[in-house]
Amino acid sequence: MSLGLQARQLACERDGRWLFEGLDLDVRCGEIVRIEGPNGSGKTTLLKLLAGQLGDYHGELYWNGERFHKVREHFLANLLYLGHSPGVKAGLTPLENLAWYQALNGDKGDEEQCLNALFHVGLGGFEDVLAGQLSAGQQRRVALARLTLTRRALWVLDEPFTAIDRQGVVALEKQLAAHVQAGGSVLVTTHHALAVSPAVRCVQLG
Repeated sequence: MSLGLQARQLACERDGRWLFEGLDLDVRCGEIVRIEGPNGSGKTTLLKLLAGQLGDYHGELYWNGERFHKVREHFLANLLYLGHSPGVKAGLTPLENLAWYQALNGDKGDEEQCLNALFHVGLGGFEDVLAGQLSAGQQRRVALARLTLTRRALWVLDEPFTAIDRQGVVALEKQLAAHVQAGGSVLVTTHHALAVSPAVRCVQLG
């Protein structure tokens, strides 16, 4: 497998406590890496750090073998990050939320593409309903529709299965598998036992 995201001797401290230290991590193209650990072990902090959202850490990060600070722009152009919160604007409809995501990423707006993405996650017919009126599971599906909209190589996903039903779980597992089979990579935290192929490689924190 070719190089992707790498961490060497990574360490992070919060409130006088080391969440993790001396961590070596490889997320190569064509694989799923699952971060495991008890609550408070630093899983979300690690994902934010690896997604370039936090700069307070020790160690080195690499993207395709190059030091992170030298290729940060290229890395971010290949990253899709979904946090623990769905990040959906309640005052916008699902369709407007996806259009906003596209604009934020510098992508040309495509309404038909957005509609197809919403249909793919089971929100066909909800495209014009304010997101604030949707259930937690439906709001999560709006966020997950971004996976269909973008062609980013690396997906960093923090508890993506939260609040979605069994049908949604199966659909997301298939999507993760298809992404890595096409050469992409996934870094994920989840309490859900992933039933995907290829096999998931686990990294333990705490």
